[in-house]
Amino acid sequence: MYTGYYKLTGRPFQLSPDHRFYFDSRSHKKALAYLIYGLNQGEGFIVVTGDIGAGKTTLVAHLLAQLDPAKFVAANVVTTQLSAGDMLRVVAAAFGLSQEGADKATVLKRIENFLIDCHKSGKRALLLVDEVQNMPIDALEELRMLSNFQFEQKPLLQSFLIGQPQFKQIIADPHLEQLRQRVIATYHLEPLDIAETRAYVEHRLKKVGWENDPLFTEDSLRAIFEDTGGVPRRINTLCSRLLLYGYLEELHQIDAETVQEVVKDLMQEGAHTSGKAVDPTQEDEQALPPKSARQSNGSNGSGQGDADADGSVLEQRVAVLEEYVRAHDKTISRALDIAAQWLETNDDAGIE
Repeated sequence: MYTGYYKLTGRPFQLSPDHRFYFDSRSHKKALAYLIYGLNQGEGFIVVTGDIGAGKTTLVAHLLAQLDPAKFVAANVVTTQLSAGDMLRVVAAAFGLSQEGADKATVLKRIENFLIDCHKSGKRALLLVDEVQNMPIDALEELRMLSNFQFEQKPLLQSFLIGQPQFKQIIADPHLEQLRQRVIATYHLEPLDIAETRAYVEHRLKKVGWENDPLFTEDSLRAIFEDTGGVPRRINTLCSRLLLYGYLEELHQIDAETVQEVVKDLMQEGAHTSGKAVDPTQEDEQALPPKSARQSNGSNGSGQGDADADGSVLEQRVAVLEEYVRAHDKTISRALDIAAQWLETNDDAGIE
């Protein structure tokens, strides 16, 4: 929709990870150096952690895309709450091995034989485990056992463990001491700073042929950073909606006011939470009705005071809903106008 209006060759801010849009921030560059070091060691586990949407998967995909397929065989596993036995089956399936109906010993033997065949053919096997913080300890232990496979005193499998920050607490469990000893490189991805946020937005836009239409003003880029906290996925979500909003409103310049308007719409839809740091004490207070409304003429929170407070909260909610409906109606009306203009233009041109 907006790609044609702004003459873009594709969507610059899609949410699914795409290594072609990899952005070399200071943190990502350092993480990549750790990954390359670990990869050159040819064994053990490489751990990358980061907050949700920090770009962990894109980073590793960028690295794997640079590897020679004649020398490496890579498999990708996205974990849920898998049991140890299920984990082995998922790994086997990721490498294209048959595992249905086979018992655990058979699955293990098939994986080992596959890894040996890779080694004999001059290839290294890599296993990428995403969302590793979801794995129970027994499943992590099975991964460690796979790292024990060797042929001619050489390890047959190297694994990348990609997860959210809480994985650092999980791997500290005393039962995972042997796994920790096999970790040869680890790095935590940090969000982008304000200068990197500006460069990130422009980098992704230029990847799809952007020629400063729409123009993102300096204050808009600052507002994007302040709202998203420099987290790439948050930036993608916000900027995608900014382009859609700009198309519907026929804008060729995105400023801070536009950003605030779109953020407001997203928050009303419940599809957006600000990346700004919030004082927990203030957040808890804001979640409650005003103190004056919570007090009820000296009583213990009951009586007319509570009724007034409930009515006040209800009025606020109704007002928010009414404003959202008005904004929604405006957007729909604008979209219909554009569609009507398009149909009229095509009719005039004799297009059927």
